[in-house]
Amino acid sequence: MDQTIGDHLRRIRTTSTLTQDQLAERAGVSVETIRKLERNDRTSARMSTLEKLARALQVATTTLMGSAARAQAMREPDAAPLGLVDVRRALTPVAGLDGQPVTGDAESEPPTPATVRRAVRAANTLYHSNDYAATLSLVPSLLGEARTLVDVTTGDEQLAAHALASQAHQLAGRLLIQLRRVDLAHVALSGALDHARRSGDQVVGAGAVAPMCWLLLRQARFAEAEALAVRTADQVEPRLSQATPEQLAAWGFLLMKGASAAVRDARHDDAEQMLDLAAAGAHRLGGQPNPNADVMGNDYSAEGVQLMRVESAVIAGQPDQALRLAQQMERSPQVTPSSRQRHRLDVAWSHVQTGAYADATGVLVELADRAPAWLRQQRYAREIVQSIAEGRRRTMSRELADLASLVGCTP
Repeated sequence: MDQTIGDHLRRIRTTSTLTQDQLAERAGVSVETIRKLERNDRTSARMSTLEKLARALQVATTTLMGSAARAQAMREPDAAPLGLVDVRRALTPVAGLDGQPVTGDAESEPPTPATVRRAVRAANTLYHSNDYAATLSLVPSLLGEARTLVDVTTGDEQLAAHALASQAHQLAGRLLIQLRRVDLAHVALSGALDHARRSGDQVVGAGAVAPMCWLLLRQARFAEAEALAVRTADQVEPRLSQATPEQLAAWGFLLMKGASAAVRDARHDDAEQMLDLAAAGAHRLGGQPNPNADVMGNDYSAEGVQLMRVESAVIAGQPDQALRLAQQMERSPQVTPSSRQRHRLDVAWSHVQTGAYADATGVLVELADRAPAWLRQQRYAREIVQSIAEGRRRTMSRELADLASLVGCTP
């Protein structure tokens, strides 16, 4: 049976010989919260609460997280859903005629903007480090905190709370796309867009549109993805001479999404035009960091544009060109690990297309060592492994067999 947060909490607390009251006093958490967690009346908790409990127990925060989320993140690629009940409940709360959820937050202290902001960043840090299990454990409480913050604030504070709620839903959407739960991802990203509209912040809105474009690409809805990206880019386009890094990144990242859709729709010239525009903005941005890059999943930079050019060459059936472009890459700290990993799959595919199976296998082994949870979810990786297996002239190597097992391929 899957271990919950409460199961881990009770085990660690009793091992440390603390009573529930003693732990509550040491952690600064209500004893009622601890009781409900340990009885499994509540299966998730706020990030801030988990951090307090972990500090009091002198363990890592992730030690308290349940195993259902880990099972979901490391599942077989086509397995049935596991560990998503709390995420689904958080995204689709049941409300009565008064519009209020029928189950409230068991924690009496309302969240503050600072605690929610820290929770959003902490969860994004886990996501970008490919720890999908830990991220999945945090998402339900994060969404609940963000929703509560919107409910308890007014005026400008509520607008800022809507922006944080949008960022929380964006993270949930990106994670669910990685886990190939596209229907739930659509619910999460629709929520992100709704909160962004309510915040009145165009940068936050553009940040919500970008993963929605990604989701549409996953569903082969190329024309819709391009139209959404281009229309939003037109709406948020800044004056280059006056734009902040956040504004430039929001605009340029949408152009990259539009180009990604156009090239998949066999309109390579249009894609190149968008990438040229994006490159001009990235040049203007220079090395200026985008302070919200992590919470927006936005890795707009000169290298990010170059990664998209490599992807375009792959889709256009030009593997030699893709490999040449990849060799010219200059690394940027703005590029997220998942984007760089996706690029390495493009490199592996290009090696396959040129008959360099050993080089392709080497790239995949590198990815398996660095990001096994991420690689396991990639259909692209399965296709590459299948192609290598079909093209080999010798008995399958141990490395290739291990890769096939990891990505769920049966060559």
